[in-house]
Amino acid sequence: MSTTLNVNGKSFTVDVPGDTPLLWTLRDVLGMTGTKFGCGIALCGACTFHLDGVSTRACITPISATVGKKITTIEAIGDDDVGKRVQAAWLDLGVPQCGYCQSGQIMAATALLKQKPRPSDDDIDAAMSGNICRCGTYPRIRAAIKQAASAE
Repeated sequence: MSTTLNVNGKSFTVDVPGDTPLLWTLRDVLGMTGTKFGCGIALCGACTFHLDGVSTRACITPISATVGKKITTIEAIGDDDVGKRVQAAWLDLGVPQCGYCQSGQIMAATALLKQKPRPSDDDIDAAMSGNICRCGTYPRIRAAIKQAASAE
């Protein structure tokens, strides 16, 4: 089945079944490997992308649910002012350790700051709670989010 997707502001036509998870369409069909596979059941956040600006898990989102909507992945998050500030804070504070979860963390943090430009610690905890960092860089993640918020 041929489906047209809007990914990072560009139109892509893919020939995969409508129930194919977006994660595999991004990685295997479009070659966008920044979105990571972690758990496959939407619990870890490694596959976080934005669907019309909302943090969403690509591992459980069928491409049929994305038709006519704007898909943003880590590959394009730096094209956005908020995403650029988040990425800069991540680098400035040395957030990543192993780095595997970081694309999902950055995507979730960017969505948070777009919704709440000055988040409280509770706001940060709630928004980031579905993103697991196996290395435990949570204090640096919170500090980077605060730095990105103050860089506005």
